[in-house]
Amino acid sequence: MTDLEKRIAFILEAEKLKNIYRQTYVIHENRTENDAEHSFHLALMAALLSDYANEPVDCVKVMKMVLVHDIVEIDAGDTYCYDSKGYEDKAERENRAAERIFGLLPDEACSEYRSLWQEFEEGKTAEAKFANALDRIQPLLLNYETQGRSWKEHGISYQKPIERLSPVKAGSERLWKYGKAILTRALEEGYLLP
Repeated sequence: MTDLEKRIAFILEAEKLKNIYRQTYVIHENRTENDAEHSFHLALMAALLSDYANEPVDCVKVMKMVLVHDIVEIDAGDTYCYDSKGYEDKAERENRAAERIFGLLPDEACSEYRSLWQEFEEGKTAEAKFANALDRIQPLLLNYETQGRSWKEHGISYQKPIERLSPVKAGSERLWKYGKAILTRALEEGYLLP
């Protein structure tokens, strides 16, 4: 295959993200969001909110990172953030998927995008911290705007999303404070169990 054909194969494979459904409901429809919608939303947030990162970030790099961060779920599936059993073998499933899916790309692109995915997973650089902050804030926004529908369906208490939100502080202090305020309102409005 040519370089272009390999890139197109990857693009067509990524289309499968439209069929990986998450637990979070979209705001204006009676359905959950898919991974493609989630990734798009995060890329938009990266473009609009990069000034809120704790440290200066390369916005294009953050956008690339969030666009591929869930691509492994094509093979590994989406692991619900409050599913402790699902997390037992999540890393193993996702590493196998990364090998196959990023392997569709030409060598140089494979290395670049696999590294971006790994950087996101490790969460150590300014870009990865900010990308992870966005990944935690986005479902919180959707959950709040749908009156806690997914939280209610899964019997989620306030403590779980506040713990899930805590890493946001490393990427954006301001988004962390904003998220905490939303969770306080969600608890007061009965969207979360005490």
